[in-house]
Amino acid sequence: MIPSIATAPRVPEMRGMTAERFAADVLPAYHPVILRGLVADWPAVAAGRAGPVATADYLRRFDGGRPASLFVGAPEIGGRFFYREELSGFNFERGQITLPLLLETLLKEAANPRPPAFYAGAASAPEHFPGWTRENPLPLATPDAVPRIWIGNASRVSTHYDVSSNIAAVVAGHRRIVLFPPEQTQNLYVGPLDRTMAGQPTSMVDIEAPDLERFPKFAAAAAAMQVAELAPGDALFIPSLWWHEVRASGPLNVLVNFWWGQEGQVSPFAALVHAIMAVRDLPAGQRAAMRTWFDHYVFTDDAPAVADHLPVAARGILGPASPERDDMIRAYLSRALGR
Repeated sequence: MIPSIATAPRVPEMRGMTAERFAADVLPAYHPVILRGLVADWPAVAAGRAGPVATADYLRRFDGGRPASLFVGAPEIGGRFFYREELSGFNFERGQITLPLLLETLLKEAANPRPPAFYAGAASAPEHFPGWTRENPLPLATPDAVPRIWIGNASRVSTHYDVSSNIAAVVAGHRRIVLFPPEQTQNLYVGPLDRTMAGQPTSMVDIEAPDLERFPKFAAAAAAMQVAELAPGDALFIPSLWWHEVRASGPLNVLVNFWWGQEGQVSPFAALVHAIMAVRDLPAGQRAAMRTWFDHYVFTDDAPAVADHLPVAARGILGPASPERDDMIRAYLSRALGR
């Protein structure tokens, strides 16, 4: 028997989190932490605790008139947004929806024991919910993070990662988040990199009912998974690249998340994809040689200092991170790729 979600270890939690403690103790550890009660004093959370009608009334106050992206799936999917058989498309439809219509629909379906699944998300607060941040500020430092609001009913977002660090704060409903450390990537049977549901690749394993005949290595991932149970007012810190599946419950649930830390919007996964083309299919000896180069210039602790033996003016693309260095790298790649 492999560990189940019910028996898996719980994510550690902290209370009374301050910005100073978060920066000194949480961020350097690179481990998920439940920030219990972090946003308990938000007016939005008070409305969320009062139920779906109060939550909808509160959200309407901030309607900026801009439609949000929507996933909607038939009752038969059980709220799990995923691929169809043989990866021939997805089991849901995409669209746009205004906030008043979304809230009206969710309240209408609240008493339905088998409702369609609705999931509207990534709506930036400044654009879609003007005034939200003034009433509901995050008491932690998340440089350049834009609050994004997610609204829906019961749903499951399959196991995926975010490149950025993330704080996810629950406003209404409950969230169960199951997490796997990055080193379990090889055991999660990741789906297509270039045909995804929402930008990031997802695991092909249904972690609530894993098929170990088809995905035998998932047993190792299950042994490493951790679970966070979040109520209104709670938040979860998810370090960048940690895999996580999110189950939302309740007829109207709301989450606000904050992504930060991906400076300049340069995704390391673009480098990974290029390496698949340029390195993965080389003969074994050349691949081993390139591994040495990657370790030397990228992965070892002293990689930032590999050009210290050169005059500063001659270090070029090997120099320390700066806008000027990044411009030189972009120009170099443009020439190398023939663009």
